[in-house]
Amino acid sequence: MTFVPRLCFLTAKTRLRGSQAGNAQRRPRDYNRDGFRRNVAVKRRAMKLSVVMPVYNERATLREVVRKVLSVPLEIELITVDDGSRDGSREILAELQSEYPQIRVVLQPHNMGKGAALRRGIQEATGDFVIIQDADLEYDPVEYPQMLEPLIQGKADVVYGSRFLGGGAHRVLYFWHSVGNQFLTLLSNSLTNINLSDMETCYKVFRREVIQAIPIEENRFGFEPEITVKVARRNLRIYEVGISYSGRTYAEGKKIGWKDGVRALYCLLKYSWKEPRASAVAKAATPPDRSSL
Repeated sequence: MTFVPRLCFLTAKTRLRGSQAGNAQRRPRDYNRDGFRRNVAVKRRAMKLSVVMPVYNERATLREVVRKVLSVPLEIELITVDDGSRDGSREILAELQSEYPQIRVVLQPHNMGKGAALRRGIQEATGDFVIIQDADLEYDPVEYPQMLEPLIQGKADVVYGSRFLGGGAHRVLYFWHSVGNQFLTLLSNSLTNINLSDMETCYKVFRREVIQAIPIEENRFGFEPEITVKVARRNLRIYEVGISYSGRTYAEGKKIGWKDGVRALYCLLKYSWKEPRASAVAKAATPPDRSSL
């Protein structure tokens, strides 16, 4: 009788060791033997982020936004695309480029629009991920890490920074702008069958190979609806992360107007009609079975 508890203890101990060994075999490489993540910090240090920033007459905020971008504790490649500025922004970019080796300056021959600037900047990117950053102070680069998290974890191909999610501070501004944003997002969702809360947000982060494989056709503010439809049609994994927003007034330099809203509506309808779905693209790309010829 005295051997039964001893035998049970040895059996339980053997099972525990076997379970630990099995868990060790199944444990993801990102975790150590105690179950704590060990490689995430290393991955973040090794990861490179390309920030694509269109610039058009932004001398009032340009130095400050560049300082904020480069203050983010990540390896940053800042690609600034000057879109024919006439207020001295080009000269400021030249000074900043000589001061910060992380900055690359691309000059458009004349004002071609935000979409054209993004098209050029995205193709210049060499980082693991690409984020869109306006040259004003409406969006805060300090929020890069939280938007990158779903990408770093391998959960997402694209991340949208939503101004309508989360508890970040939001400046109170134009009522009809918010109504227009909500209407365009609702229409976008109905046409693409996804459930975004903020289609028109500037903050969008992509895996570089994903965004560089998508042809960008729009030259102005139609980039947002165009890229949203094309991302949805490709069945890419999309996440949203709540962000803060400090919008500016027209007196402070805001450029988008009602005509751009009409263009966004047109782009949603246009690309929803002409952009093929991923299954159709794959079917068209599949070579014919020669045995049946």
